[in-house]
Amino acid sequence: MSRLVYSTDQGRLCPECQQSTCQCKSLKQTPGDGNVRIRFETKGRKGKGATIISGIPLDASALKKLHKELKQKTSTGGTIKDGIMELQGDQRERVLALLSNRGYASIKLAGG
Repeated sequence: MSRLVYSTDQGRLCPECQQSTCQCKSLKQTPGDGNVRIRFETKGRKGKGATIISGIPLDASALKKLHKELKQKTSTGGTIKDGIMELQGDQRERVLALLSNRGYASIKLAGG
């Protein structure tokens, strides 16, 4: 039994799906590690702060819905960048309460 590992036509192949651009990992992988981290940052924002929420294990559309709900409940603006939600201002306590009400168990306030 021989298995093709490298082809000059395609380059390296994924050991699971045998494709040059892996399809199996993108289908299985969910963003976030399950440990929701909420932190407050002012770095790179000219002194204005933002609440950063990371580690939520949801796909892009569900994350967008959750972000919209958080923005409405906290009456702030925000954005999603690379699966990390940002809300304007210091909203750590509100977000902590809202996410714990939604059933997230491991929520951590990170940073100072």
